[in-house]
Amino acid sequence: MACARFHVSGHVQGVSFRAGTRAQALRLRLRGHARNLRDGRVEVLAEGSEEALQQLEQWLRQGPIGARVDEVVREDLEEQALQGFYTR
Repeated sequence: MACARFHVSGHVQGVSFRAGTRAQALRLRLRGHARNLRDGRVEVLAEGSEEALQQLEQWLRQGPIGARVDEVVREDLEEQALQGFYTR
């Protein structure tokens, strides 16, 4: 099991980015959360297979229609034993 935190910057709040991320994560059978940060970024914490994390990262680099992604930074973490996938 792999776990990673992604920080996504650009025009990523107010464009259904978290909801789209949740839909992708559920499709990929990932667990974790997506939340808005005060500095305008979105933080995504996800756990599952490395292949699924890579697919999620590819989606994060595009985002939903209306988003403009400038940068995605990935930080690999220790396994967290997360449950479900939530937006916060």
